[in-house]
Amino acid sequence: MWSGQFVHLTQSWNNYKCLNANSTTWMDLLERNGYHTKMLGKLDYTSGSHSVSNRVEAWTRNVQFLLRQEGRPVSQLVGNMSTIRIMEDDWKNTDKATQWIRHTAALSKEPFALYLGLNLPHPYKTDSLGPTAGGSTFRSSPYWLTKVSSELVSIPKWLPMAAMHPVDYYSTFTKNCSSRFTDEEIKSIRTFYYAMCAEADAMLGQVIAALRETGVLDNTAVIFTADHGELAMEHRQFYKMSMFEGSSHVPLLIMGPEVKSGLQIQQLVSLVDLYPTVLDIAGIPAVGNLSGHSILPLISKSGNLSKNEHTEWVLSEYHGCNANASTYMLRVGHWKYIAYADGLSVPPQLFNVEVDKDELHNVVLRFPDVQAKLDMLLRSIVDYPKVSSAVHLYNKKSFAAWRDSLGETMLRSSLTSGGMQTGKRTS
Repeated sequence: MWSGQFVHLTQSWNNYKCLNANSTTWMDLLERNGYHTKMLGKLDYTSGSHSVSNRVEAWTRNVQFLLRQEGRPVSQLVGNMSTIRIMEDDWKNTDKATQWIRHTAALSKEPFALYLGLNLPHPYKTDSLGPTAGGSTFRSSPYWLTKVSSELVSIPKWLPMAAMHPVDYYSTFTKNCSSRFTDEEIKSIRTFYYAMCAEADAMLGQVIAALRETGVLDNTAVIFTADHGELAMEHRQFYKMSMFEGSSHVPLLIMGPEVKSGLQIQQLVSLVDLYPTVLDIAGIPAVGNLSGHSILPLISKSGNLSKNEHTEWVLSEYHGCNANASTYMLRVGHWKYIAYADGLSVPPQLFNVEVDKDELHNVVLRFPDVQAKLDMLLRSIVDYPKVSSAVHLYNKKSFAAWRDSLGETMLRSSLTSGGMQTGKRTS
């Protein structure tokens, strides 16, 4: 989203190795073109902003044994019917955003651009696992739970672990989801996740209210999206780091003076499209080697589809922790093709997401012609065996550098205190 380029072009391999500090974002270009800009909240897209544990987990995925890297997902009830502000940091940043709208943006003669990055509905850190633990606690209050129609919360279907794809098996184990969960636990986690979504929705509402009350809403474009989804116990996983729909399919809502109201488009789009879209809305020419295309022609009232440059496909790739192989997903129509590593050592997956919405039936062996066609298309977009090799080399060098910087005694202590547990199955 911030670079407008695919991961393999920016070499943003994991949560530590992200964009270079001198990368030009769309916000930089808006500012250079006279916009009054403000950025608040989660801004972790430049390299070096995540902890050592995040880095080590990404670098050790090639070891021939399994490491539990997350806390077991749990739900946690806090407060009562009057407890509204659960994620305090997000609310503080939302308050700052609305204050900036009221006291700065609405009074300025310059156009403005505001970015607000929320943590919600990301799971909370599990306090009992220490300060470097990841997020595995789904936390909310009775107030937000009343916003959820619990009778509509489903229990997702799971494959037996023995039938899982090896990368999915690895993810299930490292995310601490391989033990038994009751239906009540699963439904509770999912219900609390939706309650967390409701809280995030209220923050969006507060921002829109500030725009409306200051009289600038009708002349402002508002974009709501996310950097990843949440599996919420689908496929016996939580969190992200997966190409299943719960993880890779994210919301994208856009409103503005030139945007059609109530329109839902079927065109596949990607986060890389937001960079050129924002510039298009602002009337600023896109520069550089962007991977995406503006979606404004698809949603504008003028309906100038002749300017639509979108391809029929979208690409997603992932190289970080909780997946033991570089992963590449290509969506074309109702087909989802997932390739791994060098394309040979790990078998691919193919899903028809139109007829198999739960993505439980890998049909790659039934449709070899589709697999061959999509793999050829994927290789024309990215030389994924070459990229996977580069990632592997980076991981090896980076882990060796971190290990050498600690010394043997500190390394042993660090790994022990991290709460990692070995498993029996190799992948």
